Amino acid sequence: MDKISERVMALSPSATFAMSQKAADLKATGLDVISLSVGEPDFNTPDHIKEAAKKAIDDNFSFYTPVPGYLSLREAICRKLKRENGLDFTPAQIVVGNGAKQELCDVILSVVNKGEEVLIPVPAWVSYMEMVKIAEGVPVLIYAGPEQKFKVTPQQLEAAITPKTKAVLICSPSNPTGSVYSKEELQGLVDVLARYPDIIVIADEIYEHITYVGPTTSLASFPEIKDRVVVINGVSKAYAMTGWRIGYCAAPLPIAKAVSKLHGQYTSNCSSIAQKAAEAAYDGPQDCVEQMRQAFERRRDLIVGLAKQIPGFNVTVPDGAFYIFPEVSALFGKKAGDKVISSADDLAMYLLEEALVASVSGAAFGAPDCLRFSYATSDEKLIEAMGRVKAAVEKLR
Repeated sequence: MDKISERVMALSPSATFAMSQKAADLKATGLDVISLSVGEPDFNTPDHIKEAAKKAIDDNFSFYTPVPGYLSLREAICRKLKRENGLDFTPAQIVVGNGAKQELCDVILSVVNKGEEVLIPVPAWVSYMEMVKIAEGVPVLIYAGPEQKFKVTPQQLEAAITPKTKAVLICSPSNPTGSVYSKEELQGLVDVLARYPDIIVIADEIYEHITYVGPTTSLASFPEIKDRVVVINGVSKAYAMTGWRIGYCAAPLPIAKAVSKLHGQYTSNCSSIAQKAAEAAYDGPQDCVEQMRQAFERRRDLIVGLAKQIPGFNVTVPDGAFYIFPEVSALFGKKAGDKVISSADDLAMYLLEEALVASVSGAAFGAPDCLRFSYATSDEKLIEAMGRVKAAVEKLR
């Protein structure tokens, strides 16, 4: 249909949501599908956060809020950044939006001009590349494989920089790999970026609380680059609030103003009730975050042990987030009846149809030899799902 804009036609559909929909369609027919395709905590939102939302309704917080979010929420975010990350931001530098996803896209739209390049270490979340396309920028992918735990080196980063480089986007802990950059590894990247003062650094830190190697280090904590780092974060992962749609950017003031200007023209504010809930999340008790982290770590250990028993799965142990990202190219070329496995796409579809387990092909993340499985579900489902996957893979010849 030629009435749709070239801008939208150039975008790839979200592979994670596409697989999730396929799994849902099969489940609707009565099949017992286990979906390990979407990165969503299976826990309920903590009670004190829900109570804050109920109170906000009773207290009539039902009107438009300031475009960048309630001042009280932005102040709570500043306190969080100081308390947990040692970062000094003012409320004027915080913009709250409909999830970290919107804030990330709006930052890219606010800083990237047509033809400018954004460096993206891959494997990377499926939407990064598409957001750069929306801004008419050029995504430049820097591949890091399992042999380096999916983390780019300073040498790789410097080799990718050109006069057209406008920004670099770094996610730690990583979706889809679960890799976490140590402070020393980040320092190596910072040493490179310090030599290029015009490059904006976008730090996606949405998984910061889900880590199994101790606290993470924010890129905004390095004095060499802190005046050009944009932190992206939100409540979805740490507080099991995916549907509440609250995220934020903490940015240099000119970028924060640009993002707010953009919001003012096409979304205005995000939900007033969700904002008051997020405020309670940041200012309230934090033991719920640690309880969920411990559960994810237990599940990480469980699924890694099970996945390592599957023939052809080369499993890198993740240090954070809630995904495993096995390299599966050893299975390419194998068959099950008339079904030939030529790619990770084929394998993901085979596992969905044969094992009734939904995963996501690594091709969407820039790693066509891998599959992503989320372990944000119960131990029982993980055991059942990995058992089915193992049985299906063992049928391949």
